Amino acid sequence: MSACAPPRTDRSRPTSTPPPRRRRFRVESADVSASVAVFLIALPLSLGIALATGAPLQAGLVAAAVGGIVAGRIGGCPLQVSGPAAGLTVVTADLIHQYGWRATCGITVLAGLAQLGLGCLKVARGALAVSPAVVHGMLAGIGITIAVAQVHIVLGGRPDSSVLTNLRALPAQLAHLDPAAVVISALTLTLLLAWPRIPGPVGSLLRKVPAALVAVAGATVTAALTGITLPRVDLPSWRSHALAGLPQGPTLGIVAAVLTTTLVCSVQSLLGAVAVDKLAAGRTGPARVGRSDLDRELLGQGAANIVSGALGGLPVAGVAVRSTANVNSGAVSRNSTMLHGGLVVIAALLLVPLLERIPLASLAALVMAVGIQMVSLNHIRTVTRHREVPVYAATTLGVVCLGVLQGVLIGIAVAVALALHRLTHTRITHEEKEGIHHVRVRGQLTFLAVPRLSRVLHRVPHGTRAVVELDGSFMDHAAYESLQDWRSSHTARGGSAELKDHRTGVRSAGTPSSTVCRCRPWTPWRNHRCDMPTAAVRHDAADTMGAPRPDTHELARGISSFQRNTAPLVREELARLAREGQRPSQLFLTCADSRLVTSMITASGPGDLFVVRNVGNLVPPPGQEHSDDSVAAALEYAVDVLGVRSITVCGHSGCGAMQALLAAEPGAAPTPLRRWLRYGEPSLARLADGPPERPRLAPRPAADAVEELSLANVVQQLAHLRAHESVARAMAAGALELHGMYFHVGEARAYLLGEEGAEGGEAEAAVFHEVRGDVKEDVREGPEVGSLV
Repeated sequence: MSACAPPRTDRSRPTSTPPPRRRRFRVESADVSASVAVFLIALPLSLGIALATGAPLQAGLVAAAVGGIVAGRIGGCPLQVSGPAAGLTVVTADLIHQYGWRATCGITVLAGLAQLGLGCLKVARGALAVSPAVVHGMLAGIGITIAVAQVHIVLGGRPDSSVLTNLRALPAQLAHLDPAAVVISALTLTLLLAWPRIPGPVGSLLRKVPAALVAVAGATVTAALTGITLPRVDLPSWRSHALAGLPQGPTLGIVAAVLTTTLVCSVQSLLGAVAVDKLAAGRTGPARVGRSDLDRELLGQGAANIVSGALGGLPVAGVAVRSTANVNSGAVSRNSTMLHGGLVVIAALLLVPLLERIPLASLAALVMAVGIQMVSLNHIRTVTRHREVPVYAATTLGVVCLGVLQGVLIGIAVAVALALHRLTHTRITHEEKEGIHHVRVRGQLTFLAVPRLSRVLHRVPHGTRAVVELDGSFMDHAAYESLQDWRSSHTARGGSAELKDHRTGVRSAGTPSSTVCRCRPWTPWRNHRCDMPTAAVRHDAADTMGAPRPDTHELARGISSFQRNTAPLVREELARLAREGQRPSQLFLTCADSRLVTSMITASGPGDLFVVRNVGNLVPPPGQEHSDDSVAAALEYAVDVLGVRSITVCGHSGCGAMQALLAAEPGAAPTPLRRWLRYGEPSLARLADGPPERPRLAPRPAADAVEELSLANVVQQLAHLRAHESVARAMAAGALELHGMYFHVGEARAYLLGEEGAEGGEAEAAVFHEVRGDVKEDVREGPEVGSLV
């Protein structure tokens, strides 16, 4: 041993890296409470779905347990709850009727293997390409089939496997109904519908218990206390539980059965995973989980179906009701789903005597209600808005009359035919009014319509003024080139040509020369620099500024481009505004940062916005000594003279003013910039002394101190706005609204301040919600800039 080395004692340890500690398995309390809530919903629904399919009732419990544990552990959507789904009821019932129960379990195993193969091929995203109208129609058809079948059990009879047979037998069933079954079913439905509507604070406390559990439990207790004799749940011994067997029958029939089960399980699970992502992203309280891995979710569903089928369980898929309950109960990881599966196992082993007291009529009423809810009025309104009612109706009728696979295939065929009809059905007309030739195009402009378009365009005489009006959502390259070639030819012969796109409101006229900017007016702005020859630059600038140097006058080139390309398009509108005066309805107050183009991020045009820009989007509060009146003057003019209806304060990421505020040194020389930035000091104080929760974006906390201060500054400047007399007076009269906005430059994302923060609530945290970019005009799901500016 070295003389300088410390002697080893029993307490000394060798100099080496200690072994890493094994991470303990931890379950968050939120996952535990969520698992209990999901279990209480899953237990009666699993038994009810098994009853509706004609399978052994234990098969529903097996599928619920396997879906929770296996799919929950392997799947790619941590918060989606899998198990026996109402959407699989018709498919499973047909398989049991045709092949028997054990063969159906074997088909479930084969479907799981097919799902594993699809997951390995990474084709999960392809399932989302199925038209939503087909999916909604499939669910509606399944819901109708379930409801019609369960009506017979509710009335005390037995259903047939065919929907049409059940409908024909319904009058006879009504003539011989069982009063006891009707009473228990009515009680179940009454509790199911009334429980979520209990008012007041007591109701909010009671609603934490799932309505499905209350309905079934209430009917069971009533039947037991009154001594009503009805068929009840019969759970045979687990020793006699049937496992999977090999399906026997025609090969094509078995292949079709496997494909049908695979299709329905996969589509329902993948669409459910996407819906769960949206639900989880909208939460503000619990910690967020990552986006779903759809290919992994397909692998998890496949593994669950293999295990469930092998153990004698129903097919497994993602279930919307249980998944929604899981997210709303605050689950933060896949542990909630797995715990719910474990609770189902415990119930299946220990609560058999209790479960066997449930009347079958109560379960039938519960499943009938689920089937009716699958015919969603919201889905019908959606397909109506998008003119896809034929697809929805064909799919629904196909599922009801022929079966799920046949109905889906019919729906897909109708969807393709409708798309082709819309693509090829283009109406092109030509008329002359007051010397102007109008060519109107209604529908999609594709290569199929190019011959008709060319014939109509060549009817326009040379040297005349022509206007081409486009009213469609799509124009392919062939049609685009045909229009441009005709316009070039027409203008070369002394005529003028103007294009109007009624869908986007874009107008374009003339044909730009090859020496000028080749950017089309209807193309998206991309911060590009047009590739123009140096000679052309000299020529353009010389026309307006007296031949300046080509490398120094970007502004001159821009003005020249405006005069040539844009002015002819906006001259008529600007002339109207010049005659009528400005009538903006919004005041937009934002930073002077050059990266914020207000007209671009708000999709506004001339006369829409009254814009005030300054360093840091600051609003000096009134009444201060040496206060700056420039912003106050703009406020007074906008509110009292122009009569604007809303004021929006917009901050942005990477704001230099906020960086200067954070880096300011006490006692520094009072330069003009520092004197101006003193109006931002209350925003710093707001962060230090404000609500305990920091301002944030709804999807995430603030990325850094600059972003946090920028968000707090928007809230603070809104408070300054409310202190101005003209603003306060208009708000008191209900004639003015204030809004806060944040624009992330690097991500090109806009966020709107929630109502609480905009109204000045001090107790609430300032939360900015992202403005969705995929929302169509007829959909209102969250805040949109268009509603403000």
